[in-house]
Amino acid sequence: MKLGVNIDHVATLRQARRGVEPEPVLAALVCEAAGADSIVVHLREDRRHIREQDLFLLKKAIRTRLNLEMSVSKEIVGIACEARPGQATLVPEKRQELTTEGGLDVTGNFKRIQRAMESLEKNGIGVSLFIDPDKRQIRAAKELGAKMLELHTGRFAEAKTMKLQDGFFRQIREAARFAKAEGFKVFAGHGLNYDNVARIAGIREIEELNIGYSIICRALFAGLGRAVREMRELIGD
Repeated sequence: MKLGVNIDHVATLRQARRGVEPEPVLAALVCEAAGADSIVVHLREDRRHIREQDLFLLKKAIRTRLNLEMSVSKEIVGIACEARPGQATLVPEKRQELTTEGGLDVTGNFKRIQRAMESLEKNGIGVSLFIDPDKRQIRAAKELGAKMLELHTGRFAEAKTMKLQDGFFRQIREAARFAKAEGFKVFAGHGLNYDNVARIAGIREIEELNIGYSIICRALFAGLGRAVREMRELIGD
C-alpha cells in the first residue's frame, strides 16, 4: 500500500499571514524522507493555499511523484500542462466549500472532463478521476478511457454510527473490486485519519491512499516526519 501525503494545509498556515513560512517544498521533502510515496497538492481556482510558484518549485525539488489535484477549468488545465506533474487528479471544485465535498460527476460532465484529459495526456500527464464509489461513475470513467481512479472515502470517514460506516465501507470495497476488475489502478482518500485508515487499507484492490489533513494535525504535536511514519505503519508497507 502506497501513501500520498497532501501538504495543502502547510500552505494554508502560510497564507494565514501571507508570509513565506511554513514552506510547502520543505514539508514535501520531510514527507518524502519519512516514507511518502507521492506528494499531493490542490491548486484551487481561488489560490486559497497552494499557488503556481509552489507547484513549479515542487516539481523541481521532489523525487517522488507529484500528484496535482485540480478542477477541469481551462486556466488550471493550462497551468498543469506547463508544470507537467507526474499525475493530475481531476476533482469537483466549488468556491464556497471548505474542502472537496464529493466525487466528480463523470456522467454529467463528460465532455468537459474529456477535453481536460486530452490536454493533460498530450503533455505526458497521467490522469486520475476522483469519484464516489459508484459503478455508474466507474463505467463512465472507462468510457472516457481513464486508467486511474481515486475513490472518495469522505462519507465513510464522517459516518456517525458504526452501522453507517459499515454500509459506506461495503460500497467502497465493492467499487474497488469492480474498478480493479475493469482494469483501473485504484486509489482512495478524503477524511481518512489514524483511527479509521486501517480498515480502508485492508481493501487489497486499493493501491494508494492519499491523506493530508490528519497528518498535518498530528504533525503539530508529533512532528511531520513522525506523523508520516506513523501513518505509513498503519497502512502497511
